[in-house]
Amino acid sequence: MLVLAGDIGGTKTNLALYKSFEGKLEIIEQAQFWSRDFLSFTDVVELFQSRYSPKQIDAACFGIAGPVIEGRCITTNLPWDIKTDDLKRYLGTERIRLLNDLEATAYGMLNLDEEQFIHLNPHARSVDANRCVIAAGTGLGEAILFYDGKEYHPIGSEGGHSDFAPLSEQQDALLQWMRKRYTEHVSFERILSGPGIFTLYEFLLESGFAPEPQRMKEIPEDADKSATISACALEDNDPLCMETLKLFCEIYGAEAGNLALKTMSLGGVYIGGGIAAKILPVLTKSSFMDAFINKGRFKEMLRGMDVKISLNEKTALLGSAHFAIDKL
Repeated sequence: MLVLAGDIGGTKTNLALYKSFEGKLEIIEQAQFWSRDFLSFTDVVELFQSRYSPKQIDAACFGIAGPVIEGRCITTNLPWDIKTDDLKRYLGTERIRLLNDLEATAYGMLNLDEEQFIHLNPHARSVDANRCVIAAGTGLGEAILFYDGKEYHPIGSEGGHSDFAPLSEQQDALLQWMRKRYTEHVSFERILSGPGIFTLYEFLLESGFAPEPQRMKEIPEDADKSATISACALEDNDPLCMETLKLFCEIYGAEAGNLALKTMSLGGVYIGGGIAAKILPVLTKSSFMDAFINKGRFKEMLRGMDVKISLNEKTALLGSAHFAIDKL
């Protein structure tokens, strides 16, 4: 069985061709593309096929950064309109499924080996129950793994666009500051994302928390500002950049706890996305877990939840491939 799997993000699109035999996956070809270099997703698939000339595929599944409604996704951070019916005609198979990217990530988490995780909660208890996934990258994704007593079922969401809720005087000031920039709605994604790191940096700089480091003053206009902030924090121990990451992790932990409460994820919480693994020295300190647990009367319930970070950057791609084999 040949399976085409994809992870379609606002920054990068990963495609891979897998061969399945007795439930095991063998990767045949894979490639990564810069999403904004293409006018449509079909253009990406066409280029992939022209390079690798795969035989007729049996099934395909694609995780997409955006809501999938009735087999269609108009991507959130890309000008793409992706339709299941179009892909069926183009790929020549009826076994096609579009998933929200966090839905695919959630399914992928179930297929990772334990050594591919870093555990944040030493007090975690193992429970067969719902799980959830939160992942900050180009945007903020959230998903549920509903447990029916026998197996897990991934459920996508757009929870990353829910209202940002401050938890301290510093965050109160942040919300007031952000309301001037985003007058209609301040969501968690505006903070818990790659661009959000730079937003937090700007807030702290304007509030006079600490002087701007020389490395940030000299940054080229087209450089990744958020990545440079992380480098200034982790390599130079710059006070302004360290506070930026600390504030990011506090808010990240708080929203992970919110998601865990709303989904009753006694089975555990997965942290995915491209940012977590890059800021591990800060994320593994107390600020994330303290904010995760600090839920008043439900503090003890959250204190027992397993919270772990995936180190596999291709979790969504893997999830798409396994979904195609297991569900299509």
